[in-house]
Amino acid sequence: MNNRPEKTFKLIPALDVLELSDVERIARVAGNNPLFYGFKAGFSLGLTHGLGKVVEMIRRYSDLPIIYDHQKAATDIPDTGKLFAQTLRRAGINEAILFPQAGPATQEAWITALCEEEIKVIVGGLMTHKAYMSSEGGYLDDQAIENIYRSAVNLGVTAFVMPLTKPEAVDRILKAVPFKAGTEFYSPGYGRQGGDPSRFAGIDRHYLIVGRSLLEASDPGAWIADAAMQLRSR
Repeated sequence: MNNRPEKTFKLIPALDVLELSDVERIARVAGNNPLFYGFKAGFSLGLTHGLGKVVEMIRRYSDLPIIYDHQKAATDIPDTGKLFAQTLRRAGINEAILFPQAGPATQEAWITALCEEEIKVIVGGLMTHKAYMSSEGGYLDDQAIENIYRSAVNLGVTAFVMPLTKPEAVDRILKAVPFKAGTEFYSPGYGRQGGDPSRFAGIDRHYLIVGRSLLEASDPGAWIADAAMQLRSR
């Protein structure tokens, strides 16, 4: 008998835009829609307007979590983790994505700092694009990427970035790293990049990060309705 829980899909808009009007356009239709888990804001909004104003705009329409993706955070010295965490807390950010490529000391310090500020930590190691891992012509050693996830698990992290565009690499990581039951996976690559969440059978709580296909939709409400129908059929 299969005792696995029913798979849960949620969407997260990747708000990689410059204008607050674009944030409002998506937040207005997504709001507290049960299909959505939260909203992801990146450096473009943060550097242009300040994270506080971004949070204020989203909060006009939604109480869902707001995730900050620094693209990429935790690549500095360990000591700056506290400053990063305090900045996010003052702005009202709920969750933060780290890609701790600067090593285990930075990884532990930044995770600790965010936890002290009661900000949920999401750790990534693998990215969506080509020529990232050494095995595909990139700079990052495949084993080092696996070690990032393993170390995060050992530090108590239960939320991770896993791209939809590299199912074979993700499958190897899922088999090698002892992720705990109930772990949440945040997956970029849904929509324009063509990632297929149905290929990720070992993930139960799956949040799909969608960018351009939703942001550039002429009718975001219609796009959301279509996405909901597609995800129900998976």
